[in-house]
Amino acid sequence: MQLRTDLAVEAREIAGEHISGTEFKTYSENGLEISRLTVKNQKAKQALGKDIGTYITIELPSLTDNFSETDERLVTIGEEIRRLLPVNGLVLVAGLGNTEITPDSLGPKTSSRILATRHITGEIARATGLDKLRPVAVMQTGVTGQTGIETGEYIMSVVKRIKPNAVVAIDALASRRLERLGCTLQISDTGISPGAGVGNHRTKINKDTIGVPVIAIGVPTVVDVQTLANDLIGDEFDVQTMEQISPHGRQMVVIPREIDLLTERASRLIAFALNGALQNEFDLPDLVSLM
Repeated sequence: MQLRTDLAVEAREIAGEHISGTEFKTYSENGLEISRLTVKNQKAKQALGKDIGTYITIELPSLTDNFSETDERLVTIGEEIRRLLPVNGLVLVAGLGNTEITPDSLGPKTSSRILATRHITGEIARATGLDKLRPVAVMQTGVTGQTGIETGEYIMSVVKRIKPNAVVAIDALASRRLERLGCTLQISDTGISPGAGVGNHRTKINKDTIGVPVIAIGVPTVVDVQTLANDLIGDEFDVQTMEQISPHGRQMVVIPREIDLLTERASRLIAFALNGALQNEFDLPDLVSLM
């Protein structure tokens, strides 16, 4: 049985920690445990099931614990995001997901807090001291069931029109383990495949498909039931057990009881960190005042 996870560190756990063609290192900063996994070649890609590129995983305190907008940890997370972004130019931030389904609402909740600046230009910008703002455009894609448009198609059409230097895609993720829900942030430069974590594969959104680098940011909000059962009891399921965990063949997921609080705080954390990463000419408190 395939274990479903969007997290590269978990893919490494499943495949084995000594895979050729990868580089893995861990470090601590401002109380955060950070790991960086680099997938370097096709052999490593096949072994891990992860595209070639860099995956940064940040272990967080539970997001049921609150944080302030001026928390130094936000600066640290912003610096990790900034390392993957182009130095200059327009960035398009896309919030993926469905606002009507709480575990899938991370993307749109986050994008609603991103400081859109592409329209702030000319004399108004100079007179207000905002001429140093990096141009940023923001969109919420919805989901195909709402719009009839593939998320990748939607983003591609906007990219062709406004020609950003990069896209930042924010989406909820699936984890292998319950203890990672709301406690792990993943940042990668490999793009994203919407719905992959819960078996609903859509068109990949990456540099190959839309023509510009795609930075993906997400927090796991669900665990696939079959994956969880495999971790707890092994993969030797009899027919009765399979029917119990996947009644009538339905793909079930587990979410934490406090999912509303987790998605709300995760969206704030990502938004504040990303605003800081994009607008490095401004201190975080100043950015908060503009939001």
